Amino acid sequence: MFSTSMRFATLAGIAAFHLSTPAFAQDATAATEPKPTIDASFNLGIVSDYRFRGVSLSNDKLAVQPSVTITHKSGAYVALWGSNIADNGGDNIELDTSLGYAHDIGALSLDAGVIGYFYPGASGYNYGEGYASLGTKVGPGTVKVSAAYAPKQDNIGGADNVYVGVSGTLPLGAVPLSLNASFGIEDGAFGGLNGRAKHDWSFGADFDIEGFTAGIKYIDTARTGNNTLANGNIVFSLSRSF
Repeated sequence: MFSTSMRFATLAGIAAFHLSTPAFAQDATAATEPKPTIDASFNLGIVSDYRFRGVSLSNDKLAVQPSVTITHKSGAYVALWGSNIADNGGDNIELDTSLGYAHDIGALSLDAGVIGYFYPGASGYNYGEGYASLGTKVGPGTVKVSAAYAPKQDNIGGADNVYVGVSGTLPLGAVPLSLNASFGIEDGAFGGLNGRAKHDWSFGADFDIEGFTAGIKYIDTARTGNNTLANGNIVFSLSRSF
């Protein structure tokens, strides 16, 4: 039974599916063809340890995480994401559904919506959360500030929960390698411990090759000691988008 939020924030990396068409031909096609009204993307990821906001939800074991996202040209989207998790009251599956809107405003990238966390067979843990993020380019890299809020709900102990974080990525020139780092603070139903908020952080790298993204990341939290699932760990990942 978990006492923390059961959601994988982001796969270690999402690879673009590389077509055999030369890059200049793709650019020309993109410039002449109208953007489709509806677009669908699929991703399959494998991680050596499913960590959400610094805490392992798979008991430091491998997890398989498929997802599908359907996007309207307006920026509205709906997504379904899944993962195996450690036993959770007789269930070991997590399904997350998101409904959101993403749009660029000048140099800023806005993303906001609501997400539902569902555990088939253990519905007493289901809950909802709202989220928003704002990102921008800083030199060759990008920086994003995000926040999530779960209002008071019976399934999370009748308390609310707040998470705020900052993350960044830095591509390394012509090399298909990018560095990444994150830091977050969580307080409330999932984050509080002895009257103090939980802190988590990570740093790592992603490598794109032949349509796949391989990643390595060190993830840790300030919640150590007896709770080994929150201790630092190196996480490996492999994903591909279609």
